[in-house]
Amino acid sequence: MIEMLLPYVRAFLVGGLLCVIAQVLIDKTKLTPARILVLYVVAGVFLGAVGLYEPLVKFAGAGATTPLTGFGYLIAKGVREAVDEQGLLGAFTGGIGAAAGGIAAALVLGYLACLLFKGKSKS
Repeated sequence: MIEMLLPYVRAFLVGGLLCVIAQVLIDKTKLTPARILVLYVVAGVFLGAVGLYEPLVKFAGAGATTPLTGFGYLIAKGVREAVDEQGLLGAFTGGIGAAAGGIAAALVLGYLACLLFKGKSKS
């Protein structure tokens, strides 16, 4: 029973730790949330490019692939695979190709949310 739950616990702990780090950066630094988001994507690209993010993905599953660092890792992985297949052209197309499903889902679901719910201004 415990072995069945272990992947969920690892995903929760790693994903939660990434969120805690982001919250500490928001609370303790002058970085804006947008800059922290960019930092996470760039960190995922860098760690994916040097091969350090793959072991984390194997360990934590969705806890490592769902946050923004996972998006950066996916871009780096897509570029690496496309360069191996297509050469230099893959450096320009691989990241978008690898992330196309997630980008399309975000756009479609965001549009549906706009249609279904009325936004309110903060003032």
